[in-house]
Amino acid sequence: MKPMISPSILSADFAHLAKDVEMLNRSEADWVHIDIMDGVFVPNISFGFPVLKYVAKLSEKPLDVHLMIVQPEKFIQEVKALGAHVMTVHYEACPHLHRVVQQIREAGMQPAVTINPATPVAMLQDIIRDVYMVLIMSVNPGFGGQKFIEHSVEKVRELRALIERTGSKALIEVDGGVNVETGARLVAAGADILVAGNAVFAAEDPEGMIRRLKEL
Repeated sequence: MKPMISPSILSADFAHLAKDVEMLNRSEADWVHIDIMDGVFVPNISFGFPVLKYVAKLSEKPLDVHLMIVQPEKFIQEVKALGAHVMTVHYEACPHLHRVVQQIREAGMQPAVTINPATPVAMLQDIIRDVYMVLIMSVNPGFGGQKFIEHSVEKVRELRALIERTGSKALIEVDGGVNVETGARLVAAGADILVAGNAVFAAEDPEGMIRRLKEL
């Protein structure tokens, strides 16, 4: 099965954001990945809801919203208002994760959880049946363009085994340092969705790169 591709607009040209979103609309991308950062949970700030409302208005693709923030439950209604398909929160940011997952589902979105590179897959044992998707961070979150963490491939294998062992239907998404080479290994290990930032937006032919990634 071919992977789904969710290009990350964190790597887009913000001076020509509308042009980049329109390119994604024309492309074979499945989703649009949006990173929201607060400068607290991660050492960077991305964009706020006024910019996201603009992207949501332009995008014809489902929105894949990743909150790298503390207390993400405070923003469920704002993310819902964007029309998001998936809302992803960090395991490390949610002491009451089951409650947050339920709140996301009740808001009409698909709940997803992500783990940082240092967090073991085993920590998802008690939530894996309740989520639509798990996002494996293959770089430390907060900045685009980082080097791929090699152990991420093994984490995808471990997560696939956990999903099969528990009867979960969760999808596996990977974000960070994804390109044709790393993407091929991630898909072989069991990844369903690849988040690609620089690989797409820095390419001479972004639409062609999305097609290449979908063929992995």
